Amino acid sequence: MPKSAEKEKAGPVVPEPSREEKIHFLHQMMQIRAFEDKVFDLLARDVLKGASHVYAGQEAIAVGACAVITRDDYITSTHRGHGHCLARGGELKLMLAELCGKVTGYCKGRGGSMHIADTRAGNLGATGIVGGNVPVGTGAGLACKLSKRGQVTLCFFGDGAANNGTFHESLNLAGLWKLPVIYICENNLYGMSVSVERACAVKDIAVRGAAYNMPGIIVDGMKVLDVRQAVAQAVARARRGEGPTLLECKSYRYRGHSRSDPRNYRTKEEEAFWHTRDPILLFSSLLKEEGTMTQQEVDALQAQVDREIAEAEKFALEESSYPPASELCDDVYVGWRSGPRGLERI
Repeated sequence: MPKSAEKEKAGPVVPEPSREEKIHFLHQMMQIRAFEDKVFDLLARDVLKGASHVYAGQEAIAVGACAVITRDDYITSTHRGHGHCLARGGELKLMLAELCGKVTGYCKGRGGSMHIADTRAGNLGATGIVGGNVPVGTGAGLACKLSKRGQVTLCFFGDGAANNGTFHESLNLAGLWKLPVIYICENNLYGMSVSVERACAVKDIAVRGAAYNMPGIIVDGMKVLDVRQAVAQAVARARRGEGPTLLECKSYRYRGHSRSDPRNYRTKEEEAFWHTRDPILLFSSLLKEEGTMTQQEVDALQAQVDREIAEAEKFALEESSYPPASELCDDVYVGWRSGPRGLERI
């Protein structure tokens, strides 16, 4: 394997997180999992309309990555972006309200599952176009460099996006201009129903970093502290002006690509194996082994998350309203035309 794609071993060790930080990481991962379970429940009951692509199984990536950036930094997300929003400090109530099409949601109910954005928190938004956020993240990285404020951008995308032209064009420019972008490939082994082994000419997507003059690093995406360590080193490198990094986080999505996906292209043995590497299970076990938390404390934290989800569901379904029809064209680009009195809105 080329040196650039080896698992990261060199570089400064990130300081050990405090007990409070570790509990916060577990709390966030539990929140993401519970939120996605609730989304799937509401889809099954036909309460939610449209498509939703849940993040269950990949929680360690978003949580570990977002743990090492500041409020002034940026992220760009994907069609499977609920976890990114929550890890960036998103609120369960506002997220679920958005998915339910309610005016109290992050985008006033207009964006839905695949287009949540929270620019106040540096979340530049999700996108329903595979690979569509990679140029956006690159543009944000250029803005960070030009501002000279030491900001960085985390650009999340999946293994499928890594085969799109936007990926190669963006990484080429980022490498050429030494942009402060950390490209985080969440390789969950499948692009919809196609195995990455059948869709990608190389075994590890991380090796592609060498073509664009940036480190390509493989990370265990099921271990939150491993992700935190690798992203922290990449962020430090970017802030020093040394340019971008390509991180490939090996992970697994537990549910299908979307609700309509029966997952009949995966074996039960494969799914069972990855459930033994559940990021929440691995991290909670670690915390118990090192004496940071007891099983009772883990159970209490899960009970707290269950209450938070119930409160979010009540807020979204019972306490929030749909946008009035009179606001149908608000915040929507509808274009202009030349009229008798000059330009007029269509």
